[in-house]
Amino acid sequence: MIEDEEHQQEEQLLNPGTPTAIDDGPKKLALLPLVFLIYFEVAGGPYGAEPSVKAAGPLFAILGFLVFPFIWSIPEALITAELATTFPGNGGFVIWAHKAFGPFWGSLMGFWKFLGGVINLASYPVLCIEYLKLVIPVLSSGAPHYFAILASTSMLSFLNYTGLTIVGYTAVTLGVVSLCPFIVMSLISIPHLNPARWVSLGEKGVEKDWRLFFNTLFWNLNFWDNASTLAGEVENPQRTFPKALFAAGILTCLGYFVPILAVTSAIPLDQEKWVDGFFADAAETLAGKWLKVWMELGSILSLIGLFEAQLSSCAYQFLGMADLGILPKSFGARSKWFGTPRVGILVSMLIALAVSYLSFTDIISSVNFLYSLGMLLEFASFLWLRKKMPEIRRPYQVPLDVKFKHEMEQQLDCILVNLQTILLQDIRRHQN
Repeated sequence: MIEDEEHQQEEQLLNPGTPTAIDDGPKKLALLPLVFLIYFEVAGGPYGAEPSVKAAGPLFAILGFLVFPFIWSIPEALITAELATTFPGNGGFVIWAHKAFGPFWGSLMGFWKFLGGVINLASYPVLCIEYLKLVIPVLSSGAPHYFAILASTSMLSFLNYTGLTIVGYTAVTLGVVSLCPFIVMSLISIPHLNPARWVSLGEKGVEKDWRLFFNTLFWNLNFWDNASTLAGEVENPQRTFPKALFAAGILTCLGYFVPILAVTSAIPLDQEKWVDGFFADAAETLAGKWLKVWMELGSILSLIGLFEAQLSSCAYQFLGMADLGILPKSFGARSKWFGTPRVGILVSMLIALAVSYLSFTDIISSVNFLYSLGMLLEFASFLWLRKKMPEIRRPYQVPLDVKFKHEMEQQLDCILVNLQTILLQDIRRHQN
């Protein structure tokens, strides 16, 4: 405890203006809920990984979820671990850009990431209603559809308002329940496994869709830095953050890898069927209707967890931006009862509601574009802070060896390719 207090005093002397959590505020976030908040920031379960098989076949899908984390996810998580433990305040990547390049770039990072986050937030209630309308057809269109989006967004936002600790342990529950049907399906598939199917390059005559393949990997293994905006609310962040990122990384990679291994091996390949939601159909084939229903219920719970984690990140980033002076101080107001950033939650909810009436394709394209811009600035901040502040204590430090530099080069290539793909898609859509 004395060592931690000395470090905080040292950090404030070296970095005046770094936002910190209030001393007499709500209970701090512990390791387990932080692990599941990071898990929901990044994945939320294997839902959405199915198109990788449709796009490139079983072998490339398996290799993709095995190799891509080393190229993209691990370097991003390591950078997050170093910077979140060095500058443990609310705002995360906004603080990093602010410290590295000054207020203008901190503001730019803040608005890129915040807009990307709240636009992403809008997709979850929309997807949730898409599942519910299968059971309640009246929600398919018109006033009932829009009212359902309004009601679900409002209720889930209120849960976030009740406190980060409550949200964290809710994420633990949602994560365990939503992963259980995949564990059961994987166990049931064992007697039906045919390892020869793992090396299949896909069905004859089916062309590879590399754009869909890489977009699926990129989308499902992103956003490791989002939880950094909560650093000021974490108990002993210098020790907790690296552990939480490591545990969430293992959980995320296994959560994708094991179900893909199980289903591609246990069920004969029909690539056209490998679209979003195919895991539920595979569960019915392997075990019966009961497991399909459980998995579909799990998908709704997963979407709730994704919403809560994303809203927490956006709201505390908003609070951090107010602490830094990027936004008016009044925008950093906390709830008197729960200590949560009430203005940040309200603004995030209202923007998400406005954006939720866009098409899902437009939402995803906007998120990927803004996220890629933010990541370019984030990598630049990481490298410049190493040069600008070599004397600052780094509780966790990434070794900048040749291997890691090569991985960062690969990450930058991925970002630039993603930006190019998004721009080309928008140009073609407007031409048509």
